[in-house]
Amino acid sequence: MLAAVTGVPFVAALIAWLVPGNRARLALLVGCSLVHLGFVASFWVSRPAPIGGEALALDDLGLLFLAITSAVFCLVSLYTPAYLRRKGQAATRTYVSCALALLGAMGLVASTRHFGVLWVAVEASTLASAPLIAHRVTPQKLEATWKYLMLCSLGVALALLGTFFLGLSASSAGAEMPDFTVAALQAAAPRLSVPWLKGAFVLLLVGYGTKMGLAPLHSWLPDAYSEAPSPASALFSGALSNCAFLGILRTLGLLESAGLGPFGHRLLIALGLLSLGVAAAFTFGQRDLKRMLAYSSVENYGILAFGVGIGGLGAYGSLLHAVNHSLAKTLLFLVAGNILLLYGTRAVGALRGIGRGTPWTGALFALGIFAVAGFPPFGSFLSELTILRAALSAGHGGLAAIYLVLLGAVFVGTAGIALSALQGEPAARPSGAGTESASILVSPLLLALGVLALGLAIPAPLDRILQGATRILGG
Repeated sequence: MLAAVTGVPFVAALIAWLVPGNRARLALLVGCSLVHLGFVASFWVSRPAPIGGEALALDDLGLLFLAITSAVFCLVSLYTPAYLRRKGQAATRTYVSCALALLGAMGLVASTRHFGVLWVAVEASTLASAPLIAHRVTPQKLEATWKYLMLCSLGVALALLGTFFLGLSASSAGAEMPDFTVAALQAAAPRLSVPWLKGAFVLLLVGYGTKMGLAPLHSWLPDAYSEAPSPASALFSGALSNCAFLGILRTLGLLESAGLGPFGHRLLIALGLLSLGVAAAFTFGQRDLKRMLAYSSVENYGILAFGVGIGGLGAYGSLLHAVNHSLAKTLLFLVAGNILLLYGTRAVGALRGIGRGTPWTGALFALGIFAVAGFPPFGSFLSELTILRAALSAGHGGLAAIYLVLLGAVFVGTAGIALSALQGEPAARPSGAGTESASILVSPLLLALGVLALGLAIPAPLDRILQGATRILGG
């Protein structure tokens, strides 16, 4: 059954390319996402057997990110038909096929414990996701697509070099033919060459950090997130970024096994705080709603890196924050899609009175802003607080203070834009914009309920998976 999380989407992608008709392709997109979610849900009850050693093997860390990917993709797929119909756009074979191929690649990232297969899957996700940015090509979309391809391909190339360095570190330990599985490398960790292993981590951190969107490697991200259709932007922020993060976490786990955890922690803390600082600087004065959300994503990727860098309880908080951020940011990008449908613009200066003119969209937008900013009782408050507690408990009072100040700065910039859009007299809406129908509200509403529920209580099965994933990272 584990092969199905990759095989079914790739087969569906091929069928979507061959099947004519907009309606049939959309039905295939939604149907495949539901089937995929069903498979993943069954894995929480009974863990599937590995396939090909560790080429396909699901541990707690992989299951966590596989579940996030499948849930986000399903909710985005349920939203996509209404979005494209209201925009007057067709579900082209390129768009649907690439979206399904992206699901297959992301499923492979989460369900492998082999560094070589992981790299192939991350590269496949880059190639599959690029055409989503260029849907209904404009000069701006084309520029964003090429920027994304060039920079992320460079990053993935560095990650490949880092994977080779892992092999060299294993060869130095006496292995004639290095085994790139997580289990084999961790078993040999005490004997791995320290210089080669440190070099591998740096290259993999820079490579996968570029794909993730950590500063200063994030320059592709604001353009790609803002120019892609809103459902694609939601997939990028809520699911695709986690694939690169998982690559970093796998490498950090190996570093911990070799007794070099502090080396990796220091680099992650530095990149995490730098990402928070860049987001704080660039959030202010944004004139495009989706670019503002993009910089909010850079902030949250920084939180993830900072929490893992603190280690222990901080790693638990970071993994929990990965869940909360995926739900909250997917919610906000889908709501941004609703705003574009209802008001015909994403320019901040032209948006006024959303709370009065379109109350459901305004309420969901406000909830999303509070959720992503870490306000109680949303789940992101709990995860950010957990990371703060971990930093203080570890004696990093200065880092904790910087963390809090930067979080506050990003919130001020984001809240200012949000309040200006929500308050005042409703802006004029274009003729034929339509109403707030259930088809564009159900997915955002479910996401809002999800991130709210995680702030009230962490379900026992999720807590067990989070604890198991934390132990993999040495926590």
